Amino acid sequence: MKIIAENLGKRFNFHWIFRNHNYTLESGKSYAIIGPNGSGKSTLIQTLIGAIPFSEGKLSYEKSAHQISADEIYKEIVLATPYLELIEEFTLQELLDFHFKFKKVKPGFTLSQLPELLWLEKSRHKEIRFFSSGMKQRLKLGLAFFSDAPILVLDEPTSNLDRTGIEWYKAQISNQQSRLVLIGSNQEEEYDFCQEKMRMG
Repeated sequence: MKIIAENLGKRFNFHWIFRNHNYTLESGKSYAIIGPNGSGKSTLIQTLIGAIPFSEGKLSYEKSAHQISADEIYKEIVLATPYLELIEEFTLQELLDFHFKFKKVKPGFTLSQLPELLWLEKSRHKEIRFFSSGMKQRLKLGLAFFSDAPILVLDEPTSNLDRTGIEWYKAQISNQQSRLVLIGSNQEEEYDFCQEKMRMG
């Protein structure tokens, strides 16, 4: 899987968030987009995965040397961010059942295993609205970690996690080597394993 950006730029009104960015991101490698708050990390991530349109340049996607259209790339991506909304009226089990109607469970795992793997076994039948912020973040990350998709995108992945949750994150992220991993962060412990760093700002 590849994401190829050529002279990519994004602006809002007359303000350029970034310009002239050139990348070839590919499966089996991990990339960190780093920089201070407000530097455009999240905007670049959303542009690279086709969530928002770019203003100039070219963006293309390849899988096994075949082009994938921008309208279809969402099928290849799993995403976890602090601004990602969960359906809070669902119980954990209902949310897992719903999510995995659209994505397959990662090979080697089953849907019934996931609450335990997320350290949420005792909350299987609890509504998401009663989860703590840390539990919600672990759920968002778990949906991404255990979905079968070649591109894993995480923005500020340890937001709201305590030290135990951060150790859980580190253990899970170490098992994602075959994917194209893209992380937006300004905390080194979230991305210290990444082979390439792309600095914003």
